[in-house]
Amino acid sequence: MRKVKTRKIGLEMSADLYSELSKLARENGQSRRFLLEKAVEHYLHQVVPSQATIRPEVMKQFRRSVDKNRKLYELLAK
Repeated sequence: MRKVKTRKIGLEMSADLYSELSKLARENGQSRRFLLEKAVEHYLHQVVPSQATIRPEVMKQFRRSVDKNRKLYELLAK
């Protein structure tokens, strides 16, 4: 089995959030570290990329609006 390189970080979080994390870890028989790594992994791979994604139907409507108002935009630019 390949050893994974790790880095040590210092983390400060709200007491309520820490309690919630600890309770969840205890209930699921997991470590807080495991849950934090999974949460960060999910955020980096799922949440962040989706924030930059524009739904196709929104882009379609935007392009339609630009085409419809192109003459107005050109007049305003002058």
